[in-house]
Amino acid sequence: MKVAIIMGSISDMTVMQEAIDILKSFGIETITDIVSAHRTPEKLFDFSKNAHIKGISVIIAGAGGAAHLPGMVASLSPLPVIGVPVKSSNSIDGWDSVLSILQMPGGVPVATVALNGAKNAGILAAQIIGSHDPTVLQKIIVYKESLKEAVHKSSEGLQ
Repeated sequence: MKVAIIMGSISDMTVMQEAIDILKSFGIETITDIVSAHRTPEKLFDFSKNAHIKGISVIIAGAGGAAHLPGMVASLSPLPVIGVPVKSSNSIDGWDSVLSILQMPGGVPVATVALNGAKNAGILAAQIIGSHDPTVLQKIIVYKESLKEAVHKSSEGLQ
């Protein structure tokens, strides 16, 4: 199973790298590409309509500004799409991106994570895959246990 990580421009890569890193830590194969909703609409259509044929299980789409990429992909693909709003240089504190991805019409869902929340997008994609892959599920269980242990250690350090 593979997760596709796409973004509207190369400037989004610094944010989206966190999704790549966490997915690789779970042993999940990723493919990464730049697919601009506004500058390469033909590429967006081709990618979205054919991702499931190419063995992709989940799509993570990051976009800033008007942030049409996740919603357009979701309108064309049968796969789950996780949108990452990216705070970009032309953004209104990121709110434009958050709302563009979050406010999808009925019938075209996009799971939306926090502004610049690519790590959580990667974890959510892994959980989706883990619901059918026991190996990935076990890695998620171990990861979540490590989060709990880190909090306990921090707490003990305060006392």
